[in-house]
Amino acid sequence: MTDARLLGADEATFIAAVRSDDTARFALLTERHRRELQVHCYRMLANYEDAQDMTQETFLRAWNKRESFKGHAALRTWLYRIATNACLDFLEKRNDRTSVPSELPDPSSEVLYLQPYPDRMLPEDPQESVVARETIELAFIVAVQHLPPRQRAVFILRDVLGWPASKTADALELTVASVTSALQRARVTMREQLPDRRLDWRRPATHELSNDERGVVKSYIDAHERNDLDGLMSLLRDDLRFAMLPELGTLIMTAKDAVDGWVSGGLFQRGYDDWRCITTTVNRMPAAALYRRTPDDPEYRLFTIAVLHIVDGKIAELTGFDATDKPWLGLPPTL
Repeated sequence: MTDARLLGADEATFIAAVRSDDTARFALLTERHRRELQVHCYRMLANYEDAQDMTQETFLRAWNKRESFKGHAALRTWLYRIATNACLDFLEKRNDRTSVPSELPDPSSEVLYLQPYPDRMLPEDPQESVVARETIELAFIVAVQHLPPRQRAVFILRDVLGWPASKTADALELTVASVTSALQRARVTMREQLPDRRLDWRRPATHELSNDERGVVKSYIDAHERNDLDGLMSLLRDDLRFAMLPELGTLIMTAKDAVDGWVSGGLFQRGYDDWRCITTTVNRMPAAALYRRTPDDPEYRLFTIAVLHIVDGKIAELTGFDATDKPWLGLPPTL
């Protein structure tokens, strides 16, 4: 029998709840980890709705396996282990790569299931290491999806959460040597996918938007609402990475080509060019929620959300997501 005097308060209380089948105390102890576990599942799956489902699956598995918890590891560690394996089981059943038209560059690199993550659902503690800005940004999430699932799990546990190799090996039922090898391969892939980004993921990173970022978003919104194509063009880098997901993969294009494409795609078609926008954030990144009013509708309706990666006062990456029927984004459906 585990001596409760050697356990942390949460672990001792959890074991007591298990022994008495106290579902209320069980829920209270596990629920406090929901948001960080959901972020963990999101990093594994790149999809907010799937992350929600797998977090719920984690709690269900934890209840079903409650008798197996002996307090040899922290309750938080035990839950992360369950969540990681729930995600791995899920990934076995899901094709994790999109198939895009062959004329687009590097079709294997796109993530079919990518969704934005609403900042309001992140853990409330801004200093929490699991939500450092650089490990929730879209570029990082996309890069991680290039890793095979088990390699992905190793990378996240070791380089994002900072788990030691032995603890990671135990969680994934691998050898320490296998974990070390998988991590080395994962780091190579991450360097290839994020050549211009800092790769020390465990070092504290700022989470606040800069004044520069806020200014660019304001200018982007102003230009969009005024249908100022030259103004929009001036905000874009000439090596812009543009994606509209999941319909279109990532394209690298000049600012002029990007704006021409938006025009030809009907974004500024007469009668359908009445826009209102609001500033927001997702994935701890600046974003604009775009609302459009059509001739047959008196209201501005949520159309899309444009997530911006801003470098030196210019938009280097613009990722658009269909924002309709996604109440979890926390955006008003109409203006």
